[in-house]
Amino acid sequence: MENSINAYLAQYRHNLLEDVIPFWTTHSLDREQGGYFTCLDQKGKVYDTDKFVWLQGRQVWTFSMLYNRVEPREEWLEVAKHGADFLEKYGRAEDGSWYFSLTQTGKPLIQPYNIFSDCFATMAFGQLSKATQSQHYADIAKHTFDQILSRRNNPKGKWSKSVVETRPLKNFALPMILCNLSLEIEELLDSALVNQTIQECIREVMEVFYEPNSGLILENVTPDGKFSDSFEGRLLNPGHAIEAMWFIMDLGVRQNDVALIEKAVKITLDTLEYSWDKEFGGIYYFLDLKGAPPQQLEWNQKLWWVHVETLIALLKGYLHTQNPACWEWFERVHAYTWKHFPDPSHGEWFGYLDRRGDILLPLKGGKWKGCYHVPRALYVCWKTLEEIKQMG
Repeated sequence: MENSINAYLAQYRHNLLEDVIPFWTTHSLDREQGGYFTCLDQKGKVYDTDKFVWLQGRQVWTFSMLYNRVEPREEWLEVAKHGADFLEKYGRAEDGSWYFSLTQTGKPLIQPYNIFSDCFATMAFGQLSKATQSQHYADIAKHTFDQILSRRNNPKGKWSKSVVETRPLKNFALPMILCNLSLEIEELLDSALVNQTIQECIREVMEVFYEPNSGLILENVTPDGKFSDSFEGRLLNPGHAIEAMWFIMDLGVRQNDVALIEKAVKITLDTLEYSWDKEFGGIYYFLDLKGAPPQQLEWNQKLWWVHVETLIALLKGYLHTQNPACWEWFERVHAYTWKHFPDPSHGEWFGYLDRRGDILLPLKGGKWKGCYHVPRALYVCWKTLEEIKQMG
């Protein structure tokens, strides 16, 4: 097994540093107007110049993280600052919330309805403040985090399309991301606030959205945490559930809570068993708890982020529990992922496959895919494999 660990470790490290990161540094920087292009075709050519705030924040975070955790390369810090300057200048509305998208020159296109723009701005400026020791960047991160907490019970606010009184639901994504976000900027926050936020998020993720009969995580529940027998209430997003489980494992390590880690591992494995395409391989994008046809027409697509987040969860699960099922599933998901997503011809990874595993869209970036999930997963898998190796 040691030989395979060494091979995996080298593969993840090399692909991150010699393939994926050079792709983004070569093709994504807008040298004229600032910020990053994320709409890149297979070869890295820009096919649209709109800028999506959450992807701008994600790329600032990625390059700041690499500077902080891999090596303090000045070129990585310059890339991070390049995006942060654009975001600071154009990204916020008057009330301090962050727009969803901007034109190439920074004019707002879509209102700040999406709280995840704010989440990734917080991550971006928090990580950049570590790299630069800048109180100014830290203040932006802290202020944005405070606004996120103030909006958490009604994230979309006046931009919500639903008639809330008819079928009120709350969504899994925000408590999930807060699990990670609270650790990301922990040193900028009051310790009591961090501990309170973590406890609330653990309860939400592992109890409120957890459906005990199936052992799966629901994407939406009623405000009091009950099941809603509706399209939204039956919806499963396996990628979200599994990504959240490695966040929970990190919190379990922080809290020294073995039972929490073991429950997160079990949910990961149960979710994989339910969502793995037994005919063609890969993990479904959306499913229905009761097996009904999902509302999402893209339900059977295979997406890059779902698979790379699963690789992280399985490695962390194996590291913390030595459960052999985690390693067996890791090798299966690794084989599928590396066969279908990376592009050996032009670098980086494809994002969207059809059910059979054929490339659906040849893009390397767009409105939803940017410089984040792939490099983060490559980095975390590399470092987790190092820990597994040391464990012997």
